[in-house]
Amino acid sequence: MSLFIPTYFGPISQYTEIVKSDAVIFEMEDNFQKQSYRNRCYVYNSNGKQLLNIPVKDKNKGTSQRKKTKDLLVDNDAIWQDHHLKSLQTAYRTSPFYEFYEDDLIKIFQKKYTFLQDVNIDTHLFITDALQISQQYSKTQEYLVETTEPDFRELINAKNKPKKITESYIQMFDDKHGFIPNLSILDLIFMEGPNAISYL
Repeated sequence: MSLFIPTYFGPISQYTEIVKSDAVIFEMEDNFQKQSYRNRCYVYNSNGKQLLNIPVKDKNKGTSQRKKTKDLLVDNDAIWQDHHLKSLQTAYRTSPFYEFYEDDLIKIFQKKYTFLQDVNIDTHLFITDALQISQQYSKTQEYLVETTEPDFRELINAKNKPKKITESYIQMFDDKHGFIPNLSILDLIFMEGPNAISYL
């Protein structure tokens, strides 16, 4: 078993480790941190690297109280789902495998969410289905300061560069901007389809 934090269509570096794990434990008791893959992902569009960010409501704003990621509410007033779906369609509609996953993808953007963690679990299930891995996951009941299990929680930080250099694959706009590493796993799935698992 390996320890991870649920992400929004997580980066390739995270799924490289997830597919190698027999089972996944999701850290559910962590404190929310900005600029992490908890509520953002990066995709490739005609202008290069594009950020897709889920807006969240901060009930503790103006206080010193830390907020747990599991308690974080999605700000649906921002109509983020329409924006993200249109961005993905614009970027990947002509990619080799987008059409094979679009119907299941659209369901995520049509579902009404209250909590960020529910979005992240659903996107994880979408990805494991797309990669055809039948892996079990469990959730922590308390914050694990130390663990004897392999710990990949640091992969959540969007500022960290992956320690492992990933091989390049063909991307939609690499003729304009070159290869961009460690984008959302969606980039790899839409470009490589069933072969994505071999790349990982």
